[in-house]
Amino acid sequence: MTIAAYVPLAAAVLNALLSFFVLRAGVQGSLKFAYLMWGVSITIWNVGTFVMFRVASPEAALDWARFLQIGVIFLPVSLLHLCVQVCSLRRRTLLIFAYGAGACLVGTLFTSWFVSDVRNAGYAWYGVGGPAFWVYTALYAMSATFTLVFLARARASATRFRQGQIRSLLWATGILIAGGTNDILPILGVYHYPVLNTPIFPIGSLCAICYGILVGYSVLQHQLLDVHIGLSRFAAHGMRLAFLFLIGLVLMLVVALVAPQGAITPFAFWTSLAVLLASGFTASRFMPKLLGAGPESLERRLMGDHFEYQDKVRAFIEESRWHTELADLIADLHALLVNTLDLRGYTLILRDENSRVFSLVRSYPEGGATTITELTNDSALFQFFFAADRPFLTLGVGHANDGRPLEAAARQQLEGLPGVLAFPFLVGRQPLGVLALDEKRNGRSFTQTDTDLLSELTTNVALVINQVSLKDQLLQAKELDLLGRMSQGMAHDLNNLTTPVWTLLQLLTEGVSPETLRTDLAPVAIRNIQTMRDYIREALFFSENLRPDFQNGRLDVLVQEVVDFARQNPRKGKVIEYSLRLSGEILIEMDRVLVRRLISNLIANAVDASQSGGRIEVEVIRLLKTDAERDWFRVRVTDHGSGIPSENLHRIFQPYFTTKKTGDEDRGFGLGLAICRKIASLHGGSLGISSEIGKGTAVSLDLPNRHRVLKAPHAPVLADSEA
Repeated sequence: MTIAAYVPLAAAVLNALLSFFVLRAGVQGSLKFAYLMWGVSITIWNVGTFVMFRVASPEAALDWARFLQIGVIFLPVSLLHLCVQVCSLRRRTLLIFAYGAGACLVGTLFTSWFVSDVRNAGYAWYGVGGPAFWVYTALYAMSATFTLVFLARARASATRFRQGQIRSLLWATGILIAGGTNDILPILGVYHYPVLNTPIFPIGSLCAICYGILVGYSVLQHQLLDVHIGLSRFAAHGMRLAFLFLIGLVLMLVVALVAPQGAITPFAFWTSLAVLLASGFTASRFMPKLLGAGPESLERRLMGDHFEYQDKVRAFIEESRWHTELADLIADLHALLVNTLDLRGYTLILRDENSRVFSLVRSYPEGGATTITELTNDSALFQFFFAADRPFLTLGVGHANDGRPLEAAARQQLEGLPGVLAFPFLVGRQPLGVLALDEKRNGRSFTQTDTDLLSELTTNVALVINQVSLKDQLLQAKELDLLGRMSQGMAHDLNNLTTPVWTLLQLLTEGVSPETLRTDLAPVAIRNIQTMRDYIREALFFSENLRPDFQNGRLDVLVQEVVDFARQNPRKGKVIEYSLRLSGEILIEMDRVLVRRLISNLIANAVDASQSGGRIEVEVIRLLKTDAERDWFRVRVTDHGSGIPSENLHRIFQPYFTTKKTGDEDRGFGLGLAICRKIASLHGGSLGISSEIGKGTAVSLDLPNRHRVLKAPHAPVLADSEA
């Protein structure tokens, strides 16, 4: 047997596997029937052709010649049927005629009308066509013409995405028709190619390999037949190796055809393929990504991205832990369930941590679930999940409940929700909610892999929900603590500040001389009222949502002006030595009024912490470039005062926290550094502080030279083929 005999064998194996996949997916509907008929026909044709290379007697060759003609007869018919279905054409009469004519021609195979005899071409047996074969040739030409015309018209009027689906099918059909016409020549009595005078080679079988790959690619990638192949990862690895083997086989066959006769022996041929297969298997074991390196790889697309949704679910599970807001988590979960898992709908029920009541948070589609049964921590639903071995509950009618009253009671509590599966959100023995899932849009049932992934998903989402809830409770406690400290501080300050004013008003009503009041109490009252006005102004500044007026300005010049003003106007009568160090001209985008106030506050705090005669260092330095788009600068104000205790360092930026409690005039409001940090944040910068008891404090203001403007990402313009 020559190496050429392996061509139809490879074609038969490949197309039989494709037919098996379709059969495994369920032979339902005219479209799948057409695909199965095509696969069976092309397999019968190539199996018969392979045997024709091996048989020795004319009698056996005649039997196999008639057998393979069954596939030859129905191949163009099933091909026409497949293309009609893919193109959504209504050609019922044409298909009935084609299948009827094919059945009649198959009936002639039991006589000498279709195959009258066989001849040995030296390397294989070929049938000799009878009168009915000429009829078949005419019908073959008509069928091929109709097929190509239908595909061409459908592609011309289709969308760009649909054109991509039909293109590969059109190419495959043209290739097979050309190859099949070549293989008909010996049956018509032509055993050598004209001009070349070389024996007719069964190119049709070689084309059948390419045809099977192209049609399989088109059908599985674009899901023309709605065929979804589900393979385990082990089977998928074997599929990749088989694909590698078939490509190597085709290439080796081409080499064997063009090589001199006898140059490639069968031993060398199969040894080369075995080495290719062994090397692919070994390399894939050590380099798993070698055969399939990502979501765009060919093997994933051939298999309909079967594993892609699993990767996306696992990626969501990994990324969900970083969610800090419940609304964002629910939005991302919605996209995963609807877009990735392709569910018809779902219902999400969560417990409100304030009211401790389970309520409907979100449902898809809107209005899918309107009311729910009242749930508590001790409800039968959650008791079922605590007691059952399964991490989910099946919903809907038709479930046996005999002997399982707890499961029946749990299912009854969700009977008003549309869905087929329910997964709980549990943290230990604490229920947080439940997720009810409807069917998939493609109608396929949930697999074991699906339920395992969904169970892992809900377990991790429950942990994130619990973390977000704890964070919200902590923030609420901090807000209450801040409100308490703010109320206490404001009450103390305002009480001290209004005391002189109240005393002045009382003495006025008691007849005390205005001169005495003007001399002793009026200045204190006026000063305290001014202080209250400043207090109110700072409180309003902190509470308002400011919008800075960004303008290009010289930061070095602004710092110089603030330091010069501090030198000329000693704060609280203290004589302070200022050391200023600038690093050249610095141009940044800033609100001059706000930044001036920020730096003035930092210098004022440094003066308050220093003794008279102390030294304050102010420097502006350029930071190392770590941002490709912006430059950063630092303004550092350093004093050599008493320093800040370590237990107060983490609190000094909190509003209404102050360490200045030396009297009514000197007592701070606890808003200065909070306002400074807010101004820094408004400029996209940051404020840092370091201090050491007895040595002083250094406050660093880091500002970028350009305010970052967040741009909304442009929606990608998808081509039709990407829709």
